[in-house]
Amino acid sequence: MEMQNPNSGNRRRFFKRAAIATLIGGIAAGIGIKAFAHGGGYGGWHRGGFAAGPLDPAAVDEHLERMLKHLYVEIDATDEQKQRLAPIVKQAAKDLLPLREKMQAARKQAIELLTRDTIDRGAIEALRADQLQLAEGASRRIAQSLADAAEVLTPAQRKELAARVEKHRRGWRHG
Repeated sequence: MEMQNPNSGNRRRFFKRAAIATLIGGIAAGIGIKAFAHGGGYGGWHRGGFAAGPLDPAAVDEHLERMLKHLYVEIDATDEQKQRLAPIVKQAAKDLLPLREKMQAARKQAIELLTRDTIDRGAIEALRADQLQLAEGASRRIAQSLADAAEVLTPAQRKELAARVEKHRRGWRHG
């Protein structure tokens, strides 16, 4: 009778979580979630031609195509996987792009609320609650896309992607 290592369940959970975190990182980077949060500029999509303000759908699509081509090479995607992944990523981006404008408007509203002569705590709380709802919706949509993409990839591809994201993540740190 073969004894199972008690840590094997932990190891599997770790790899499953790592794969999910990797896909979140990859998709978030690809669709510019930082651009949504910061409205472009340094660290957002500004360097890729995306400044603050409305985004050109054609430019977004072009950016996604380039990102997907790099992803396909990194994971050695099959033609079938390419056909299945592209719509997942593009639809997620399409669904998430409107949040960028809402977040920019909320930043302006927050500045306006905080620079008034009198502070309206109720309005600040309402803005906070609205932003939490937006974040929850974005998180839900990203999680859905990640699960959809994870089903397209093999376990080996998810592990390769996780390793690459971890390598890049370490390079992004400043200390």
